[in-house]
Amino acid sequence: MSKKLTSRADDYSKWYNELVVKADMAENSAVRGCMVIKPYGFAIWEKIQAELDRMFKETGHQNAYFPLFVPKSLFEAEEKNAEGFAKECAIVTHYRLQNDPDNKGKLRVDPEAKLEEELVVRPTSEAIIWNTYKGWIQSYRDLPILVNQWANVVRWEMRTRLFLRTAEFLWQEGHTAHATETEAIKEAELMNNVYATFVENFMAIPVIKGIKTESERFAGAVETYCIEALMQDGKALQAGTSHFLGQNFAKAFDVKFANKDGKQDYVWATSWGVSTRLMGALIMTHSDDNGLVLPPSLAPNQVVIVPIYKSEEQLEAISKLVNIIMDELRSKGISVKYDDRNTLRPGAKFAQHELQGVPLRISIGPKDLENGTVELARRDTLTKEVISVDNLTSKVVALMEEIQNSLYSKALQFRDNHITEVDDFDTFKQVLESKGGFISAHWDGTEETELKIKELTKATIRCIPIDSKEEKGTCVYSGNPSKQRVLFAKAY
Repeated sequence: MSKKLTSRADDYSKWYNELVVKADMAENSAVRGCMVIKPYGFAIWEKIQAELDRMFKETGHQNAYFPLFVPKSLFEAEEKNAEGFAKECAIVTHYRLQNDPDNKGKLRVDPEAKLEEELVVRPTSEAIIWNTYKGWIQSYRDLPILVNQWANVVRWEMRTRLFLRTAEFLWQEGHTAHATETEAIKEAELMNNVYATFVENFMAIPVIKGIKTESERFAGAVETYCIEALMQDGKALQAGTSHFLGQNFAKAFDVKFANKDGKQDYVWATSWGVSTRLMGALIMTHSDDNGLVLPPSLAPNQVVIVPIYKSEEQLEAISKLVNIIMDELRSKGISVKYDDRNTLRPGAKFAQHELQGVPLRISIGPKDLENGTVELARRDTLTKEVISVDNLTSKVVALMEEIQNSLYSKALQFRDNHITEVDDFDTFKQVLESKGGFISAHWDGTEETELKIKELTKATIRCIPIDSKEEKGTCVYSGNPSKQRVLFAKAY
């Protein structure tokens, strides 16, 4: 059995990296900065994907798919968007390789196969999608367009970490078109709320809904809405964003429509997305020094059953009871796995399932068969109890909800205990270094102050909370007048 994980207290970053690999979620690939998502990790992503997809469709959205490649001229059409992503772009310049005559068995780029126009590997899809929408939209009757795509994107990151920041990652990106500014703003707010509901209810992660400052906005957006979460090391993580794009992309791609008065007008737009970065948020919010801790709603296996036996006869008798238990649990919508592998001892199985965060473990031995009992172990609290088989199904069903709520409550308490109001810059720096978390402080509204604080402390304005009230005060750094507090933090 592999050695224990590095503890979070000793080295949080190392703990995270070890956990992702040892829990069999993902690993680095032969392509620098890219990852292989392994079956166990992908099973969690599929659950995230399935629930979000359901929520998107319930709010009227449809799925489509657009090309991976974007002609460079299209990518350049919306200037701010192009500038914002320029340093992260991978470019296709040639379409063929040929044998290298000077180096047998090797290939080289065929100089005759240069593309007429270079292609950007999409870092985001606004350009190709709005060029497409131009052919779809002529009249107000064609609106709104409510489209989402599940895809991969490439952003050529130099410093990468599994799930949190990779050169290629999986995500969904919604791109909608509307007849009015009001409709588009309402859509951007709606999708930010959908993300918040999902992350809180299914991932058991509390979030703060807010608006980004101008310097932190998505490139090409008029307004960026976001949800911010807090990890156990006191750093913030942006868990999702939704952008009101105004008419910027419609003007860049000349997407007009005839309104109800018969006049030509530019379309109003939004885009919104979450990615496999949510996997990192899930790990860092709930997990402990023993491994993953998964909320039942996203666990590939909510229950695992481990038989404890010395003979084939005992295993056969235990398996008969297990089959009955599994049928009952599955009838209640519980996903359950029977780990009857004969290649591992029970202790090794316990360690593996603990490492992989299975919410509930049931173990059954010969004495349990005699007594009509099972041992039930909770992953979140690491507590065990012996209960009657007769009460097992109802107990498991109740525990699923209890564990889900308990994980959320624990994370919420941690988050709320790590929001600190400060009114002077010395305290700001002291809290940031000693406690971390969100710092609620006055800001004078200038980019100059925002960038200076970032330069001195590495803390950024994570958001202007949507539910914050106007409160006159003095900027924590400049001493200039301030209208309200904003949330600062160091972030992933």
